[in-house]
Amino acid sequence: MPLYNNMDSINTSAGRRCRCVAAAFLLLLGASTRYVSAFHSSSSPALLSRPSLTVRSAKPRSSSGVAPLLSSPEDDLGEKFGGYTVKQRLREEVESPFRKVRLAFFGASAASASIALYFSLLTALKANLGGYVDVPPLNEALQSVGINVAGVVVCGALVYRDVQAGKVNLARIAKGGALARLVVSPAGSSKQRATLKDYRRSSRVVLCAGGQDYINELARSLNSDQLSDSNTIPSALRDVDVLVVPIMLKEDDTVGDTRAAWVGTEAQEGDRNFDITRSDDVVAFPQGMGAWADYLSDEFETARGQGFDVMGKGFTITVKKNGRILRRATGQPQWGGLIGTMEVMDGSKFGMPGDDERYGGN
Repeated sequence: MPLYNNMDSINTSAGRRCRCVAAAFLLLLGASTRYVSAFHSSSSPALLSRPSLTVRSAKPRSSSGVAPLLSSPEDDLGEKFGGYTVKQRLREEVESPFRKVRLAFFGASAASASIALYFSLLTALKANLGGYVDVPPLNEALQSVGINVAGVVVCGALVYRDVQAGKVNLARIAKGGALARLVVSPAGSSKQRATLKDYRRSSRVVLCAGGQDYINELARSLNSDQLSDSNTIPSALRDVDVLVVPIMLKEDDTVGDTRAAWVGTEAQEGDRNFDITRSDDVVAFPQGMGAWADYLSDEFETARGQGFDVMGKGFTITVKKNGRILRRATGQPQWGGLIGTMEVMDGSKFGMPGDDERYGGN
């Protein structure tokens, strides 16, 4: 019996050493991973400036027709694992540089607390059975068990929360990349094409999606005089760098020919001086309807889940100059509020890079 008790004390001290070694190893592993990620991030600053996904191009072939063994860094960054590309994961690390440090610290703490919990449970069991020397009283043993349980729960919860936050951030980055790749055609030129990424830094984009009646109402609000004075909305939108993208939705959640619906809009009673070309400078139509439908599918589900009439009432998505979503709203755009508050809400007037000359900054 004394030999068993001596071995128990040896196991307890060995457990403490194991916990220390495990915690140190995990911290070193997290630090080394962070160092490697920081090295990659600093070596590819240009690749991190855009949240868009990289389309992997075909590998060049040698004259013998055999593909070379080495791939370019761009190909490697475009590779997907776990549903996201390396470039997207690097961008997420740049936006949350201490996430891996927190995961390593709290993960090591949770592992250490789990090991301590194992030994504290054994101690509590021995204290309850009795007959063992060098065993604390049962109430102290149970207190140690409770502390270790709390450590496992708290540290595990912090790790879980950080992991989930990382997944949400990655999903947002991937969706931002999909938004940047969407193609539009300016209203004044049906043959010209551009991606929304081309409008970054220069324009804010307002996506206005709804059924045909919604699109016709939107067209009349931009191209006719509906009040006692003249309609100055297109010029005001141009002054605050806003691009309007009307998107005509169909009943099967696909995107229809918005340009045809827009051009076919007819003036109604009260629409004075209607001219469908009046807003051509600030309007562009979606191209590649499948990609647009795929991007908006989540928006359809969210709006309908909240009880909104997507086809009749429609919804708007306002995108800032940096490509991030500013806000989502239902119904027709409120042009007065949009024009009057865009400079402040977008942040351009308070330090948006590239706008210093316009706003008189340093």
